[in-house]
Amino acid sequence: MYTRRDFSRLALAGAALPAFGKINSKFGGVRIGVQSYSFRTMTLDEAIKAMVDVGIGDCELFSGHAEPAQAAPPGAGRGPEGKKGDAKKGGGTKGGRGPDPEAARAAREERRKWRLTVPLDHFKAIRRKFNDAGITLHAYNLSFREDFTDEEIDRGFQMAKALGVKIITASSTIEAARKVAPFADKHKIQVAMHGHSDIKNLNEFHSPDSFAKALAMSKYFAVNLDIGHFFAAGFDPMEYMKANSRKITNLHIKDRRRNQGENTIWGAGDTPIKQVLQLMREKKYKFPANIEYEYRGSGSPTAEVKKCLDYCKAALA
Repeated sequence: MYTRRDFSRLALAGAALPAFGKINSKFGGVRIGVQSYSFRTMTLDEAIKAMVDVGIGDCELFSGHAEPAQAAPPGAGRGPEGKKGDAKKGGGTKGGRGPDPEAARAAREERRKWRLTVPLDHFKAIRRKFNDAGITLHAYNLSFREDFTDEEIDRGFQMAKALGVKIITASSTIEAARKVAPFADKHKIQVAMHGHSDIKNLNEFHSPDSFAKALAMSKYFAVNLDIGHFFAAGFDPMEYMKANSRKITNLHIKDRRRNQGENTIWGAGDTPIKQVLQLMREKKYKFPANIEYEYRGSGSPTAEVKKCLDYCKAALA
């Protein structure tokens, strides 16, 4: 764990810590944070250091930074309930061989066992790291999928409580959401559904109508609006924000081209990032806009996230 002195040295390297120890990344009244998935190639400690270096004081914690690293089975994507659902895309090995089903099942059970048995002090220690760094941890990204057992779902809410957050963000499905709703009601913790752009899969969140289905299931259900995916699916993030601001817990900011287009360097795509940020300033929305670095950049994750933050600053100047 980093000490206060360690972070003082980091501050001198370029990330200014206010006198009271909190990093301020609010610009024009808009909270700019980061999805720690942006630093997915780094360890948790490295990711926290990167946030300090960049000067970001709000974080949505990707579960991959809280859970042990796990080797993917041969031919698999990022796991059965990975944040982006890449396992569904395949990703075969040489010769066209697909993932090993037995290895995938064994890895999934290993992950489930860890979640059910890890001491909750593990998550409390993670929260202390963020506190020591002067970073506000506002949400935990744990993507509930249909293969989650009731015990595993309940444990996810216990993890969130140990982290000291009141929001879980989830790349989930409509069917999985039905299983999660009673636990959100029980624990009184918001679960914000994160959408993608697959408009053909009616079980996935991607449109205003699909989000509405979740919102009808529990008063604790909300929306984690990814403006890049939402726009690429053919919907207007600004209009959705105006109509549903009270049900949005946070944004994911990225740039994509329209009509299911690719992720791009910010400003090279079609997503109205600048207009969204200025709308947040105008309407004084309190939820954070979280940078999510997913395009193929030429620099390190730290350097690319800094470019994204600079883009936000310029949009709000």
